[in-house]
Amino acid sequence: MLAKINKNWLIVAIILLILFLDQSLKIWVKMHFALGEEINPLGTDKFRLHFVENEGMAYGMKIGGNFGKLLLSLFRVVACVFLGLWMRSLLRDPKVHFGFVCCLALIWAGAFGNIIDSAVYGLLFSESGFHAPAIFMPQGGGYAGFLHGKVVDMLYFPIWQGILPDWIPIWGGSYTEYFRPVCNLADFSISGGVFMIIIGQLWFFPTETEVAEVAPTAERNPYNTITASPETTDANDESVNQN
Repeated sequence: MLAKINKNWLIVAIILLILFLDQSLKIWVKMHFALGEEINPLGTDKFRLHFVENEGMAYGMKIGGNFGKLLLSLFRVVACVFLGLWMRSLLRDPKVHFGFVCCLALIWAGAFGNIIDSAVYGLLFSESGFHAPAIFMPQGGGYAGFLHGKVVDMLYFPIWQGILPDWIPIWGGSYTEYFRPVCNLADFSISGGVFMIIIGQLWFFPTETEVAEVAPTAERNPYNTITASPETTDANDESVNQN
């Protein structure tokens, strides 16, 4: 029981830590940066805090119109509910690898972090401009209704910029930049959870043969009894009859 409680609290701690870091950075950027403003916190152009907002999915992808925005927000909410219920059932199953549940917790925390932006940022903040940061709880109300807020992005990694060689099909000779999308900690949490599931699937989902090879003897024979071979049984029976 104690181990189960500790696992539950560890999952809660992972989720709360991701949400706290994600929302703290988003709110700080929202209230201190104008749109398009950036800084180099580590003194390198390869990593910048660059403030942008998007109305759609992770890494700046989006679907058009208010209806698309509302549909995406509702999909996120439903997905988070089902994922949360699934994690709860997995925690009760002793056969499920705990590392897999931790990865799901990272995905859930990231998805919920972006839901917060969409759900309430439009109600709590004024519109961010290109010349001034947003204001928290403005007198005239926020810039959008419930579930119509914009997701705050700021993590920018322009590792390489340049013209691709002409011999590359389709994109040869064109200017490109890696990594172009601006994202946030919630996006990294989602991507990290998915990536760890992919590389850890051999540990998370062992085959029946692997489970049998590592299973303790007590688990294979829960009553801890010794089963005699047929030859031994026959020999014992003969000995008893002779006596």
